[in-house]
Parts: sequence; structure tokens; C-alpha cells
Amino acid sequence: MIDIKIIREYPETVKENIRNKFQNDKLKIVDEVLKIDEQWRKIKYDEDKLRSERNKISEKINKLMKAKKKSKANDLIKEAKKIPDKIEKLQVKRKKLESEINVLLGKIPNFISDRVPLGRDESENVVEKVFGKPRSFDFNVKSHVEIMEDLGLGDFESSSRVAGTGFYYLEGDLALLNQALIRFTVDKMVAKGFRYIETPLMLRNEVINRVTDLNDQEVMIYRMANDDVSLIGTSEHSLIGRFVDTEINSKELPIKQTSYSMCFRKEIGSHGIDEKGLFRTHQFNKVEMIVICLPGDSDKFFEEMKKITIEIFRDLELPCRVLRICSGDLGDLKKEQIDVEVYSPRRKEYFEVGSCSNLTDAQARKLGISTRVKNVRLVPHTLNNTAIATSRALVGILENNQDKNGNVKIPKILQPYMGGKKIIKSSGGKK
Repeated sequence: MIDIKIIREYPETVKENIRNKFQNDKLKIVDEVLKIDEQWRKIKYDEDKLRSERNKISEKINKLMKAKKKSKANDLIKEAKKIPDKIEKLQVKRKKLESEINVLLGKIPNFISDRVPLGRDESENVVEKVFGKPRSFDFNVKSHVEIMEDLGLGDFESSSRVAGTGFYYLEGDLALLNQALIRFTVDKMVAKGFRYIETPLMLRNEVINRVTDLNDQEVMIYRMANDDVSLIGTSEHSLIGRFVDTEINSKELPIKQTSYSMCFRKEIGSHGIDEKGLFRTHQFNKVEMIVICLPGDSDKFFEEMKKITIEIFRDLELPCRVLRICSGDLGDLKKEQIDVEVYSPRRKEYFEVGSCSNLTDAQARKLGISTRVKNVRLVPHTLNNTAIATSRALVGILENNQDKNGNVKIPKILQPYMGGKKIIKSSGGKK
């Protein structure tokens, strides 16, 4: 949500940003906002004028009472009693217009960075940097699903039977490897100066509506029927939603937090849900990081967060790359975004394992988060980044670290978390 003042002063700049995101159907929203805002300002002027009039009458009444001119004072008292009702009626109209304006502001995209490449959709995202070289195999590469089932470490049939598609059972060493990824990542995040937090896995819908954009709500969020709560799609929602309608002491900024949580997503859209596998599921494990900072610091923290995720996947010795997201593929709350992707030797292409975003003041403004510096009220900037989504990381490890015998090498960085074990071999599993 951008500042209404910017739309008042620079409507053409706002429209140009909309064009750069290839959302020309939203251009009319700017004009609609300006029209309603003009009505709002007129009512606000009348409302303030009535308050001023009431104050002046109150002063006159006090002077008349002191001068013992009670009759004249009573005439003014009768006049003054009519004013609150007039103010209340104007307030009702003003708040209704405010609500309409806020709905419209929520549809206008945040200003994009000069570093964001212009493009209509994901096909025009730009590769920024590549780390590591994909391995050459002298045998037929198996998919992560084949490896899991051959080693007896995953069960998709039972999960489909008891919960439906998009769920899974992890067993034995693979389940332990999942936990190793979580513990390794949390340790790294804490070492990087992020405070570890465990959050609610459900939030009130009012908070969900204000912490996410409309598209995310439609394709991601699980609403609880007959209740006013939803399951979180990421712990970012809980971490930043925690500060809804609060003024943060500027001395506490930057706030740097990390959290491990289960995440829940409907994943409605063009990609759908995997019938079998770990890549696109309804439920998964993720370690998230967020920063809330002063406006001038968000670009610096964007680079810091981005480097952490790259470091995590380089530590895991997986070939990866950084993808800069183009304007048409960028969420409306975001100034800029990069994705970190890992190479799949089975598919012979890279796939997303993490996403880092700078939302500047758009998300905080929507949530009513503020701070104050030298008595000047400011809206802080918010950022979020996936440290690791373990299911995606497991796909990368299983496929890139397999050998011709169907076993999987455990990355060196994770071996201490696996009791020193170096290789995952068949354990019989569930038969």
C-alpha cells in the first residue's frame, strides 16, 4: 500500500509504475482514488471547521458566564449542542470514504526498484549470477521420488490416502536429514544475528488480509471454515503480523528475526500440486527470516539477507543461481525480489528454493506499523527471505548427491547433525 500523499502529488509517476508492471487495467484506480480523496478532504475540512467553531463558541460561553450574561450564554450553549451531531455525521461519511480509499490503495502496486528488469511474466526473469557447476553423471539419473521410494524413506500412497495429494510421510534417515537442515539453518541464522522466534501457525483473517496481497490470499491461504482464522503460508506472516497497529521504538530497529515453522499453502494456480513428490505440496517445513528497519536501511538488508540464502546452499554444495524477478512477475507489495534456484539433474533445469523481497513501507503501512525519529512519525520498511524450505532442499540433495547404486551422499555441513553419518543407504523402510 503506497502513501496517499504520493498519489496526490505524483499521480503520473504512480501510473508509470503501474505501466512498468504491465497492469494497465489498474490505471483507472489512480483517478478513482483522487476523486474519492477530494471528497474526503472536503468532508475533513468541514469537520475541522466545525470543531474550530465549537471551540470558539466554548470560549465565548466561558466569557459570558464570567460576565454573568447567562441568557446570552444559554443561547450559545443551545447552538453548541447541535455541533457534535453534525461532526458525527461527517465522521461517518469520512470513515466510509477512508475505507473505500484503502481498498483501492491495496490494489495499486508498490514502486519497483530501478534494478528490477521490465518484463511481462516469469519467462522474462533475468539470471544474475550462477554458483557451482552441475555435476556430470555416467548413469541414468533418478528423480527424488524414485530415490525416496527405492530407499524406503518416503511414503506418498499412505499420505494421499489419509490426507490427499500434496502431503507426504518422511521416514528414517530422510526425516532426520530434514531435521538436520532445520537445525543447521537455525544455527546459521542465530550466528548471523537473527533472534529465533517460534510463532502461531494460525492468524486472524484481519491480520492475514493486511500482511499479504490479494493474489497471495487467493492462491495460498487456507481459511478455516466457520472461524475467523487462517493457517499461515509462511512464518513471515506471524513475525511481521505481530506488530500490527503498533508504534515501534526506533531504538529497537532494526528488528532481525528468524523462525522455523510448518507452512500451509493451497497452491492454486497454473502450477497446481504435485501428485507425488516434495516439490510443490500443501504442507512443508521452512526457516524464514524477516527484517523491520528504518527506511534508509532496507536496500542494505536486502543484500545481507540474499547473501545468507546463497551461503546456505553453497554450504550444502548444491549448484545454484540467483534469478532477478521482472516487473510483471513481482508481487504488488514488493519493491524488488530475487529467487535462489538449485539445479535439478533429473529435469535439467533450475528450480526455486528461496525468495528474498524488499517491501519498503508498503506492507508496514497496510499493517499500521510505525516508528518515530526525532518526533517525526515514519513508516518502517519490511523485508522477508526464505532461509530454507527443507522439502525443496531435500529434492536438490537427493538428485545431485545420488550415486549409481541409488544411495545418497549427505552434505559435509550436515553430517555432524546426522551423528557423523555420511551416506543414506536403503534401510528397508515401510513395506
